[in-house]
Amino acid sequence: MAFQLFILQNFLRSLPPSSNAISDQNMISFENISFSVAGRTLVKNSTVNIPSGHKVGLVGKNGTGKTSLFRLIYGEIALDQGTLKLNKNARIGGVSQEVPGSNVTLLDTVLAADRERTDLLQKAEEEEDPFKIAEIQTRLADINAWSGEARASTILNGLGFDTHKQKLACSEFSGGWRMRVALAAVLFSKPDLLLLDEPSNYLDLEGSIWLQAYISKYPSTIILISHDRALLNNSANSILHLEDKELHLYSGNYETFAKTRAARLAHKQAEAKKQVLRRQHLQSYIDRFRYKADKAKQAQSRLKMLAKMEPISISTDTTFKKFDFPQPEELSPPIVNIQNASVGYGEQTVLNEINLRIDQDDRIAILGQNGEGKSTLSKLIANMLKPHVGKIIHSSRLRIGYFAQHQVEELRLNETPMDHVQRERPLEKLGQIRARLDGFGLSVEQAETQVKNLSGGQKARLSLLLASLDAPHLMILDEPTNHLDIESREALVEALTKYSGAIIIISHDIHLLSLVVDRLWLAKNGTVKAYEYDLETYRRSLLSVSISKKTEKIKPTTTVKKSFTKDELLEFKNNLKRSEERVEKLLKMEETISAKLADPKIYTDNKKDELVVLNTKYAEVLKAVKRAEDLWDKAQKNLDEALISKTRD
Repeated sequence: MAFQLFILQNFLRSLPPSSNAISDQNMISFENISFSVAGRTLVKNSTVNIPSGHKVGLVGKNGTGKTSLFRLIYGEIALDQGTLKLNKNARIGGVSQEVPGSNVTLLDTVLAADRERTDLLQKAEEEEDPFKIAEIQTRLADINAWSGEARASTILNGLGFDTHKQKLACSEFSGGWRMRVALAAVLFSKPDLLLLDEPSNYLDLEGSIWLQAYISKYPSTIILISHDRALLNNSANSILHLEDKELHLYSGNYETFAKTRAARLAHKQAEAKKQVLRRQHLQSYIDRFRYKADKAKQAQSRLKMLAKMEPISISTDTTFKKFDFPQPEELSPPIVNIQNASVGYGEQTVLNEINLRIDQDDRIAILGQNGEGKSTLSKLIANMLKPHVGKIIHSSRLRIGYFAQHQVEELRLNETPMDHVQRERPLEKLGQIRARLDGFGLSVEQAETQVKNLSGGQKARLSLLLASLDAPHLMILDEPTNHLDIESREALVEALTKYSGAIIIISHDIHLLSLVVDRLWLAKNGTVKAYEYDLETYRRSLLSVSISKKTEKIKPTTTVKKSFTKDELLEFKNNLKRSEERVEKLLKMEETISAKLADPKIYTDNKKDELVVLNTKYAEVLKAVKRAEDLWDKAQKNLDEALISKTRD
């Protein structure tokens, strides 16, 4: 099977030839490493140890070398100096390209990724020696082989493939969907070290939420490159930061890292400021007394002191990558009104009975699994599709800006950003066009660079600029954060918050949605309706459905209590309150220990014993937090069910 060979040869490797094995305590160690790509040094003189079982978010500006670090681990590029050590016999897994479009079903493709299981099942069919058959069967039981199909199906379902789709051939799906199959396959194979590079870029919100939960419970080590803040917060317990050609490992999730780094940067800036004043004072003394006989010795001493004073360097990569959406004039509400509409493609209807309205101050997210019609609705609103029945009324002066990933891919590769804007604004002066490009974080140099040589994030910025040229009253954004780094996503949040038009967003970035939108629509069962709850409720509902699907074979029948007494309702509320307090207390403990682990002094030789104790406590607290959050979720679910039951009664 073609994909089986692809997975095994490229992503379930044993140690790269240049690596050395280490103990079980650490999964991977970088000792004083430096490496370059195409003559450009990406990492220099860095030492980092990643303990086994950690979930590590690898972050840094675009172009700093995060993906190249993965290539180094795979053994595809060599070190300039230093040593890379991996846990003995560790299997490395990752995804870098889509599954080939073969006639093999999705389920069989994923099952084939576990080579040991596949080989053992084949041997069990062929072996005749009863003793060897017994050994094979014992090993199959050890690796839980008989639950393989159920586990593979659960993973595929979490990534958006229902039971029907799992039985279809890979060739029936597009490249983006086959990337999901590749992700499902490597998750099923359970490598000891899992390397994931922007896995949520090919997922919808529902798939991203599922992946967050899956990664947090993954039994082995993960290094995750991601610009998805929610994914890093909910899945990672350490952050590996690549900046100024150096690697630094921080304990805690992304929020903890951001706070710790900000504090360190502030301290470093204060120290640098003191050093500048000290240098100025020394230089002033030298300039005044260098050539005076009675002061020459002291001046010479200060000159030596000045020469020994090593400058405190602070990252110079602090460019704020802004977005500047033009502001539209105000229109009378509603700007869009959809009445009893149905819409689809050709004779096929995708959505029915749509009754929705949009005002200019609306900030709306469209929720729903892929295939439920989110993009179809956005095209209807954008006038790219006409309703089969019913009607959609647009304000007579309404201007709509539309951004989707396919527009990024349709940019003219041999033209520059200047060329693209000039085509839309032929009468504008070059200075005005450059100002527009600068307003979307594209520098003078990038403005004159052919699109084919721009990064994915720069192309996305250009497409967002083109979509908003007319100062639209309504912006429709379909996955706008793909290829944007974390700083750019924060800048986009700020720009959308300031924007005075209406916004409709389809996105897997729950952090963006939580900060920008105030209304939710849910595409489900062939229609779209307002969703009355919040994003957190939606997230919990998805995870609850996922859990119930996992256990439905074990518990085929369940009984739901139809009514509850006042005392029972009070007890549910008290349980929820106690659960919240328990989580809050544990999170404070986690923060305290994390702060101690972030202190460089703890890593000195005379603190080794204390470091071991802190790491042990930190691991225990993380487990306790997880248990407490599970109890909290259970308490919330019990209360929700009781309140719903009370409402029905």
